[in-house]
This record gives sequence, C-alpha cells and structure tokens, in this order.
Amino acid sequence: MKLAVPKEIWPGEKRVAVTPDTVKKLIGLGFDVAIEAGAGINAAIPDDRFADAGATIAKTMKTTVKDADVILKVRPPVVDGKTDELAAYRKGAAVIALLDPYDRKDLIEKMAAAGVSSFAMELMPRISRAQSMDVLSSQSNLAGYRAVLDAAHEFGRIYPMMMTAAGTLPPARIVVVGAGVAGLQAIATAKRLGAVVSAFDVRPAVKEQVQSLGGTFIEVEDDAADGETAGGYAKEMSDEYKAKQAAKLKEVLAKTDIVITTALIPGRPAPEIVTADMVAGMKPGSVIIDLAAERGGNVAGAKLGETVVTANGVKIIGPENITSSVATDATAMYAKNLLNFITLSVDKEKGTLAFNAEDQIIVETMLTRDGKVVHPKFGGEEVANG
Repeated sequence: MKLAVPKEIWPGEKRVAVTPDTVKKLIGLGFDVAIEAGAGINAAIPDDRFADAGATIAKTMKTTVKDADVILKVRPPVVDGKTDELAAYRKGAAVIALLDPYDRKDLIEKMAAAGVSSFAMELMPRISRAQSMDVLSSQSNLAGYRAVLDAAHEFGRIYPMMMTAAGTLPPARIVVVGAGVAGLQAIATAKRLGAVVSAFDVRPAVKEQVQSLGGTFIEVEDDAADGETAGGYAKEMSDEYKAKQAAKLKEVLAKTDIVITTALIPGRPAPEIVTADMVAGMKPGSVIIDLAAERGGNVAGAKLGETVVTANGVKIIGPENITSSVATDATAMYAKNLLNFITLSVDKEKGTLAFNAEDQIIVETMLTRDGKVVHPKFGGEEVANG
C-alpha cells in the first residue's frame, strides 16, 4: 500500500498532513510513505527528518502521488485554470483532507468525476469513538489560543492588573462570543494572562464550562433559549432571542477592551452577532478578533485577511487560516487525527485497506466513491454501501 503526502500549495498554508512520528506509525501499518520534497519546511520539519522516519522523499507532486492508494492533505486538491492536482491522482485512490464541502460543491463533483474516494475530515461525527479524529476540535483549540495572543499584540495595553509605584493599571476586559472549543481555549488563555474574561453562548449547557475556567457567563434571559443541536453545535435562534441578545451584548461591549468571536453553524454562513451599532459603542483602542471571518464573520464590517479600523478607533481583525500561524503544533495534532482515521480502515494482518461503509465514521465523512457523490448532504442519492 502506498500513502502519499504532497506539499500544500494552498496560499498561506504552512501545515503538512504528517509528522515523522506519524510516518513511523503509518509504515508500521503497512504503508510505503512518499512525501514531496519541502512539504514540511513551513511546519519546521525538514525532509531529512521524514527520511529518517522511513519515508521516501519525492521531487515533484506527480511522482509523490503516482500509484498512491491514499493521499493525505491539509487543504483540498487545487483545481483551477493553471493547476489540476486531481489529474495526477490514481483512479480509486482515497483522498483524505479538510475538503471544505459546504463551500466547494464544485470540487466534490470533480472528485467524483476523477474516480477518487474522498473523505472530508471536518464532517467527523461528534461521537466518543471519533474524538481522536476530530480535526475541528484540534485545530480550533489552537485558533482560540492564538487569537488571544494576536489580540494582545494589537491592543495598546497589557492584560493583567499591575500595581506599581507609579500607579495601578487595571486588567483588560475580554469577551469571548461562542464557548465551543476555540472559545473555551480563548477564555483559558486570557485568564492565564491575567484578563477579566466573560463569555456568551446560545447554549446554556456551556455555562459551567465557562465558569470552571474562571470566566463569567453572560446570560440572556429567555425561557425558550436552548441553542444546541443534537450533535452539540450551536443552532440558529429566534428573532425574539436575537433582539434580547443584541441589547445585552451592546451593554456589555461598551465596557469591553477585547472581543474574540468564534460562533459558527455548520453548513451555514457565520451568524452576525456583533453589529455595527455595538462596535460604535465600544471604546477607542478596543480590538476585535473575528475567528468566523472565513465564513462571513460574526462582526459587522469584518474583512477576511484584513484589519479594519472604525471611525471610533476600534480594530476589527479577520484572520485567515489562523492555525497556520502555529503550524508546527497544528501539524502535530492534525497528523495524529489523520493517523487515527486511517488506522480504522487498515487490516494489519492482511496488509490491506478497506473502508467499512457501515461504520458511522466512514459514512459521515465519505463524499465520493466509484465515480459518484455518495454523501446525501452534497447531492448523493444514497449513503455509500458495500
């Protein structure tokens, strides 16, 4: 069995799909591992470390993926007017990556036409057996951490209260919108740095988690408020709830120095939670980091990859691929997620690879197979079967 890891060519992407440690384990599963030269450089992993782990270093993408049974990537295959990565893949190969299926339905059709079996890691079901494969959690954890540091860099003051002979400096006040994995890590990081932290989420169930990290939970009084889906994600709320939420947040944000927003609803544009009116009421010098900018943003006026300074002196930052700014650790976590996923489908005794179409993990992540789109959410008529 051959497993290939091409170099990422997505603009700004510094992560790679394997580490020397996971290469050793993949070889132990029976794979011959080929890695494109320079694939790990931006994650601080030179070629010789992969070679020492037992991988073959290939000069080009085409030689890397030639005859590969499995292709591990971070970003989707690039298919545009100049580049067609899919054309180099063997028909029947399994492509495993963050495939951005909700926004790249055209690519799903192209992968089906190319005859590859594709698996979108961001569709991993939230079940206990799949926790070690949950790439959204592993990468969001780092995004929440990094957002707090980026905010500190942009903020014109320090985070902790500091008592000196020259006077006392008050602590920074931070509000985190969305207490999922990224939000909880942001809360924990901000508290460690000495800030006073509050958090808002439509899911009342996360209140205890926020409080356990030392944060104050911002509550919106609404008897019908329960914004959690069966899968544990946030869901769209009623207009009445949104009105109450807006009033409460406007009041809180007027006293806030830093806002970090993380609210996302799978398969939908990010909900706008921080309105222009709220931003206008914030203090000059305040900083907003919108981690949902890649899906439209939680903040009015946020622009992906840009820093917008409002008329009242508030910085709104829409980071693009923030996890690549901590590429070494992001790679380590992502590579382990992929290793755990592929291990599920390897028969070590026979040295064969077979994706069990009755396994919930396989069913919910598989997009294409045998020349067809098989995922019902993206145009498949039925779930793939044996």
